[in-house]
Amino acid sequence: MVGVGAMTDVESPVVLVVDDNEAIANTYTAFLSEKFAVRTAYSGPEALDLLDESVEVVLLDRRMPELSGDAVLETIEERDLNCRIVMLTAVDPDFDIVEMGIDAYLVKPIERGELNDLVDEMLERSAYDDEFREFLALASKKAAIEAEMGSEALAESDEYERINRRLAERREEIGGDLADLESEFVHVETDFQSAADGDTDEE
Repeated sequence: MVGVGAMTDVESPVVLVVDDNEAIANTYTAFLSEKFAVRTAYSGPEALDLLDESVEVVLLDRRMPELSGDAVLETIEERDLNCRIVMLTAVDPDFDIVEMGIDAYLVKPIERGELNDLVDEMLERSAYDDEFREFLALASKKAAIEAEMGSEALAESDEYERINRRLAERREEIGGDLADLESEFVHVETDFQSAADGDTDEE
């Protein structure tokens, strides 16, 4: 079954919610339907059926039967669709997320206001050039990893060092002082993680 959420008007940005837990998917759809045109898929194959060039933001669960979020992500990349992708999942982040073609990685649960703010942020990023979007995505992934792992583990990690080097290279390419922007990502990701820690994990 594929659901399509209500929409405010035909010009509303299109958001695709993908989660095999129908209660969670329907909740996210309800959260977003006042502002956005929401399509709702309860499996990976259903998500691919609903994906087209009109979709601007995808909220993608990672752990799904039949076709995982990682596999859906690969197909989005193969189709060369120009949409912002957020992995919104119960799977804790690891260094493997750095190479994923996603704009952000967040651990469930998420509240209504946070979810709407997240989609707004993704829509804003769509207006940026590829270089700046890559920087923002990398900063978001770095913040997600920092929220999950302790400072000692990070200090001993070659992967974390490589992330910092890549960010430094992007800063140099873009130019300007981006420290405040990166600090904002750390704050936002930590807020999401704190909310998740206060609730039971969802799949």
